[in-house]
Amino acid sequence: MNIFSKLAISAGMSLLLAAGVAQAQGKTFNVWWYELPDTPQAVAWTKALGAFKAKHPDVTVNFEQKTFDQLQKAGSLILNSDQAPDVLEYNKGNATAGLVASQGLLTPLDDEFKKRGWDKVLNETNTQLSKYDQNGVYGSGPIIGIPALGEFVSVFYNIDMFQANGIKVPTTLAEFEATLDTFKKKGITPLAYGTVDSNAQHLLYTLALTQADDTWVKNYQGLKAPLDTKPFLFAAQKIADWVGKGYISKDSTGLKGTDAANVFSSGKAPMFVSGTWNNGNFANTIKTFKWSQFIFPTTKYTVGSTGSMFMVPKSAKNKDLAYDFIDLVLSKGNQNEQANLGGVAIDADPAAITDEVGKRNVELFHQISSKGGLGFYPDWPVPGYYELLIQATTGLVNGSTSPDQLAARLKKAYDDVQAAQ
Repeated sequence: MNIFSKLAISAGMSLLLAAGVAQAQGKTFNVWWYELPDTPQAVAWTKALGAFKAKHPDVTVNFEQKTFDQLQKAGSLILNSDQAPDVLEYNKGNATAGLVASQGLLTPLDDEFKKRGWDKVLNETNTQLSKYDQNGVYGSGPIIGIPALGEFVSVFYNIDMFQANGIKVPTTLAEFEATLDTFKKKGITPLAYGTVDSNAQHLLYTLALTQADDTWVKNYQGLKAPLDTKPFLFAAQKIADWVGKGYISKDSTGLKGTDAANVFSSGKAPMFVSGTWNNGNFANTIKTFKWSQFIFPTTKYTVGSTGSMFMVPKSAKNKDLAYDFIDLVLSKGNQNEQANLGGVAIDADPAAITDEVGKRNVELFHQISSKGGLGFYPDWPVPGYYELLIQATTGLVNGSTSPDQLAARLKKAYDDVQAAQ
């Protein structure tokens, strides 16, 4: 080989190396989420982005703050365009994640799930809402999303009021009702409740889940059989009974969930059945008494689910970078960060959590998910069920709807959709 040939090869290699460097430096990693900036998860994810930048100094990171409504309304259009990001937060469920999955707009993550060890972080319970079949129905099919947080409904309780009345945290439904009765005999309405919005269904479904087994939950959430109304009938009868005994105020029909939360946080009611989304508000506003949470005593299931998920669009230009970011979000350090900010982390180490709210969230979520006890939400299976549940429960509390009528209304709406599957 003469010197000219050597020079040509050397020059060619230099050009290739220069092109490679330029290509790496030219990469832009696009990431979207809709969590508000001051939420525990958004703060933790922002720190994950900082770690990502340190790991990839030659990559330009472009973060865009979106809104839930933006992606809810235009998700399919965005993901089916060249404007899709490399990774984005997206809502779980058949009507959202399932829809875009059925349209082939998301990248299957099964290979990365095992290769990157995400299967060591997320158990089978925590990935039920990550899988969707060709019809967009959750529970089977490829993994198309990775959850990084959880949420659940619990009983918020006023520790000071419990101690002052010699009451221990109930561990059975009978003990819970005895607690209600003890407070009522002291002249205290024990349950803060609101039927104007989603708070209506949380108590109803919580009580229904005391009567539910695996088959019932899977059939109900998966539209696999006509509705067996026995759990809902039991729940409706309990609520009607509790209203009659004064455990729940009839004024609840005029309250939203936030109003009922204010009744609890002001110290007027010792208990409030609602979700972990109240934690931040309670941590900031309750200054006059001690409070905590306990899981409503059911056989297995609790109202709740994994939270929104990170998904990689089919058209993403930098999928490996997207996987690296998800790695960081699922890391023990970032999960601990989220929990220490009061969030519901999926895989935080309880021993590393100093924030009392975050520590309790981690303990309870692990308690629920480790037994496969996420019961999801009652309005998920049927379009329009959210409004129907609110109307029916409001009627139950104000006396215009009987438990039998509530069960019949739920069955008709459910069976009509189930029969059309």
